[in-house]
Amino acid sequence: MSTSDNNLSNYNSLNVPNGSSLKIALIVSEWNSEITEKLYEGAFKTLIENGVLKKDIKRYNVPGSYELVYSSKIMQKKNFNIVIAIGSVIKGETRHFDFICQAVASGISHLNAIGDCPIIFCVLTDDNISQARDRSGGRYGNKGIEAAVSALKMARLI
Repeated sequence: MSTSDNNLSNYNSLNVPNGSSLKIALIVSEWNSEITEKLYEGAFKTLIENGVLKKDIKRYNVPGSYELVYSSKIMQKKNFNIVIAIGSVIKGETRHFDFICQAVASGISHLNAIGDCPIIFCVLTDDNISQARDRSGGRYGNKGIEAAVSALKMARLI
């Protein structure tokens, strides 16, 4: 988790397993694409830098963060070692934000508990666009990088 005191985007690659034998699905929400594209780029670049072959990384776009749950369930059933769910929910004027954030977090948590393929939660839930920018390549790093590092570490548990 990125905070003002801890930026996990700055990681030691010696502590990250090589991903040369892994097949990874990146599911990317099209909603708030300014943010999700940066998260995707951070994750993709980090996976490549740590040995995952380009041909073994598959990208799937979904309309919004809510759709990350169903699409992650589908990807768990395919031949992937790990799934990274990438989204961005930015608070608006209604409680819609609360419902979407809770549903996505609970859904992905449930899939992790029952599935054989880990799903990495790379969904920003920010109060405003400035916070989202800060966490997608800004002053607090890039959550996409952190998600890719987590994916490589989790894949080695299997």
